[in-house]
Amino acid sequence: MAVTRLKVNPTRMELRRLKDRLKTAVRGHKLLKDKSDEMIRRFVELAKRNLALRKQVEQALAGALSDFVLAKAVSDDYVIQQALAMPAARMQLQCGTQNIMSVVTPTFEIVQGEQKELFPYAFGRVTAQLDDSIRTISGLANEMIELAQIEKACNMLAIEIEKNRRRVNALEYIMIPQIEETIRYITMKLDENERGNIVRLMKVKDILAQK
Repeated sequence: MAVTRLKVNPTRMELRRLKDRLKTAVRGHKLLKDKSDEMIRRFVELAKRNLALRKQVEQALAGALSDFVLAKAVSDDYVIQQALAMPAARMQLQCGTQNIMSVVTPTFEIVQGEQKELFPYAFGRVTAQLDDSIRTISGLANEMIELAQIEKACNMLAIEIEKNRRRVNALEYIMIPQIEETIRYITMKLDENERGNIVRLMKVKDILAQK
């Protein structure tokens, strides 16, 4: 693809301005490229942690759901509903932020509230499978909150990586080539004007010598 030059006047002042602009663009391209590489590295780390944690949580939830289905199979629905009607604990979620390569991502932390008993029902009315299901889900609260935090950070980093990639490509394939092409054009024009001035001076000198 042919590179189009910028529409500027071919003057020495404009040439000097474009050379300064080119230095800034090259430096900015390097900084953005380094930032992009570091963001990708951090994203990969978070993605690996997200994958491992998701497998762990999904496996535990599958076991809890299986226990809950077994408990419902041998108990009446109203017994299960009454057993789970009153929560045994209250939890509060504390929200904050963290900075990952200039990307502000949310953080979540569970603040343990008042807790009475893990099982707010009489053991003789339900099966042990319901106990196991509640115990598993209660123990997964921190992991599920961490998983939500990591997934949100991954999504925000992925969006920022794509934006940064477009900036890098715009500098590398559009702006820098345009400036370089314009610098070559202005340099060629100035050299041509210089040669024209030299030719005119030589002609003037020849005319004066003949007189």
